Amino acid sequence: MKLEFFGAAAEVTGSCHILHVGKHKVLLDCGLIQGGRKDEERNHDPFPFDASKIDAVVLSHAHLDHCGRLPLLVKRGFNGPIFAQEASCELVAILLADAAHLAERDAEYRSRKTGKKVKPLYTIDEGERVIRQMHPRKYREAFNVVKGVKVRFRDAGHILGSCSVEVWVHESGREKKIVFSGDLGQYDTPILKDPESIDRADLVLMESTYGGRRHRDRERTISELGGILTSERSRKGNILIPAFAIGRSQEIMFQLGKHHEEWGLERFQVFLDSPMAIEASRIYWENTQLYDEEATRLRLENGGMPLLPNLKLSRRTDESMAINRIRSGAIVIAGSGMCNGGRIVHHLKHNLEREETQVLITGYQAFGSLGRRLVNGEQTVRIHGQTIPVRATIHTLGGLSAHGDQDDLARWYECMENRPDVYLVHGEPEAQEDFSKYLAGRSGAAVHIPKPGDVLEL
Repeated sequence: MKLEFFGAAAEVTGSCHILHVGKHKVLLDCGLIQGGRKDEERNHDPFPFDASKIDAVVLSHAHLDHCGRLPLLVKRGFNGPIFAQEASCELVAILLADAAHLAERDAEYRSRKTGKKVKPLYTIDEGERVIRQMHPRKYREAFNVVKGVKVRFRDAGHILGSCSVEVWVHESGREKKIVFSGDLGQYDTPILKDPESIDRADLVLMESTYGGRRHRDRERTISELGGILTSERSRKGNILIPAFAIGRSQEIMFQLGKHHEEWGLERFQVFLDSPMAIEASRIYWENTQLYDEEATRLRLENGGMPLLPNLKLSRRTDESMAINRIRSGAIVIAGSGMCNGGRIVHHLKHNLEREETQVLITGYQAFGSLGRRLVNGEQTVRIHGQTIPVRATIHTLGGLSAHGDQDDLARWYECMENRPDVYLVHGEPEAQEDFSKYLAGRSGAAVHIPKPGDVLEL
């Protein structure tokens, strides 16, 4: 029995690890590498393993950095089952369809620009093949993946359907329990339940995205959001909110709906400008059994979700383009969350040079992404080949992150009574080093930081 570390070892995106049990190989996640153009080009590289020799995939949740290379895995020979929580299966379907559409469109653009045929990373048809191999499972329902590997999903509180994964591996009379945290959410966040406790493990494979910091207090963050939306400045221009289609968009709409009267939001036109976020929201609104107590109460009081009466859903391209003719009074929630593609890029292109524009950054921005350059305060950025001056005000609302901070991560780990060894993944090196010291000092944990290609004998 052994565990190999591949993607998201010593970096944040591209989650992918492989369990070897007897003759069987099981992947934990198969995610897309995200960031700048050079980072994303790595997705075209061959896998460091033979895709046809993988027996099954266990998926933690439906974000691209965890599931976005599944079409490549299938394309390169994998034909086994992909296990995921029920809501994750629904979200993966829309997410991969959108990613494939963008890949095809980007390939067409680059083909015209270079005069050479550029193939997309994968096609819509290849994305649909993944869906046919998916096997939905409920939370807390144990099931066999292959001989010698049993799995149970627990709610990770990150996005709808997100999981921490309990894995029992058996070989030659020996048993080991591995817990893969997936991406862990913050405690006491809206809509979703808190990360579920797990009582013990022999080894923990743990994310560390925000292991080097504490988030701003959530209530203070919501107050800051309200202050921005009620300020005099908000009456003079547009407010752009880059948001991940799954998770962040729904939380932002929840907060806007909850505080609609208090913040005087009836004076705005509020746009959800993302076909994928619109479809994801439908899935959120239909899976009410996964809500926390507050969301359940508000849903019952209001006769359903959403709570935002002046929300406009922009599905078509012409509807999105029309938003850019609005000079003030628009709140635009659009993808992608790191500003490295999608409709938000067009809105930034039309609004960044205007001093009255405000941009609200509400989530993690990978190195090399346009969002990271804005957060870093760069005075000009390149968009669609043009140099755009950044005169807009850029706000960073750290308290809305869907990832737990170092206290949340430690709190989740400390539910395990036996304090198992920890292997940190899904984090930048500095964050991992900081969290390693913090967790060891706070909990007495033995913490390790694997590198890509490292092999751990179980």
